[in-house]
Amino acid sequence: MNAPAGNPHKYDDMIGLGHHISRTHPPMARIKRAAQFAPFDALAGFGAAIKEAERETGEKKELSEDEIYMINARLAVIQHHIKEQPNIAVTYFLPDNKKAGGRYVTVSGNIRKLDGTGHQIIMADGTSIPIDDVRFIEGRLFDAYEQY
Repeated sequence: MNAPAGNPHKYDDMIGLGHHISRTHPPMARIKRAAQFAPFDALAGFGAAIKEAERETGEKKELSEDEIYMINARLAVIQHHIKEQPNIAVTYFLPDNKKAGGRYVTVSGNIRKLDGTGHQIIMADGTSIPIDDVRFIEGRLFDAYEQY
């Protein structure tokens, strides 16, 4: 029975037909079928980009003459005791890899070497700290040198 044009029941002749099953392709698993209806993320990575933009970085602080003197004096003490691989804590500016600025971090451990050529403090764990980025050096080693 064909419905006249404009009739809301024009598909009545197909309603009773069964679901088509392919003879050449096996049925798709429900989980795979559902995947095609998963939401499309047109802004993939946008949330991560916003978090990165919100992440704050600080600026490297300029050291005073007294602070530079103290760091140099403590580096001299370390150089004098380098064979003992003294345990120290170094606070230094770590530049950010993704944007301008960075943050101050403190690394504690035994010092392996002072590299005067590369201007680096090399810790026993392999951490390399640029001397120009050092803000402060602490350790029991300096207790005997109270004038520093």
